[in-house]
Amino acid sequence: MKRRRFLIACAALALGLVLLWPEKPAPPETQKTPETLYLRVLNGGEVETLPLEDYILGVTAAEMPADFEPEALRAQAVAARTYALYCAGTGRHEEADVCTDYHCCQAWKSDDAMRRDWGEGYAEKLARVRAAVEDTAGQYLRFAGRAAFTAFHSSSAGFTEACGAIWSELPYLVSVSSPESADTVPNYVSRVTLSPDALRDQLLSVCPEADFSGPPEDWLGETAWDESGRVSRMYIGGAAISGVKLRELFSLRSTAFSLDCADGAFVFTVTGFGHGVGMSQYGPNVMASQGADYTAILAHYYPGTELSSL
Repeated sequence: MKRRRFLIACAALALGLVLLWPEKPAPPETQKTPETLYLRVLNGGEVETLPLEDYILGVTAAEMPADFEPEALRAQAVAARTYALYCAGTGRHEEADVCTDYHCCQAWKSDDAMRRDWGEGYAEKLARVRAAVEDTAGQYLRFAGRAAFTAFHSSSAGFTEACGAIWSELPYLVSVSSPESADTVPNYVSRVTLSPDALRDQLLSVCPEADFSGPPEDWLGETAWDESGRVSRMYIGGAAISGVKLRELFSLRSTAFSLDCADGAFVFTVTGFGHGVGMSQYGPNVMASQGADYTAILAHYYPGTELSSL
């Protein structure tokens, strides 16, 4: 047993993961083996110590619809577990390994939240999510000996985004095809309509050099697209502004958009939802419905990573 603990501790150290051993047995209903890894989870300003797999259950329940295909749920569980290990290794939180703010780490649902959100479907949906987590227990994606940065998002517009378009380049986060469409994703195409004054005022707040002296229909210039079909750069009022900044300014669902001026208004037409990097969550659901298992899904969205076990 001591040798077993030593080996697990070494593996956790290599991942940068804080390893916590319970000082006394847990209650029978949550009894875990001594080899279980625990995470310090920052939730609503309080730090809770949770078994890794219990935390992944809450993340999978929060990040992907429970009625998705089983293989898609398994892929999500592995991606979530990997991301948790990655976050724990970065030291982004001094007092915790990971938090429940999806803007920073990953979304997470407590059992109470699952009961509230799922209502009468609670038992069935919990069983589906739990099966995905248990079937992949301890599995994560590794690259160069460490947990990979397994970014994921809701839906893509035919192709995912290369990591370097938003953050630093990573060899396993490149643009790959993703099969979701308007037939498989709710609100796949969305629109944001603005008056010329609203568009101008927002842009002047970040691009004071822009020139809006002419008629609105003349404000739009060239658009540069990246390899994934997203806006890399757009000229408006003669000023260059990135697609990422435009998404932020106008609360667009993604950077896969077009901008047109017609009938005295500007209309953003947006496809997909999220930053676009890594696994698209609706894509795996389509792939799974066509026979792909979770290992093939993960290999597709994170090429070059290795599926490993703790």
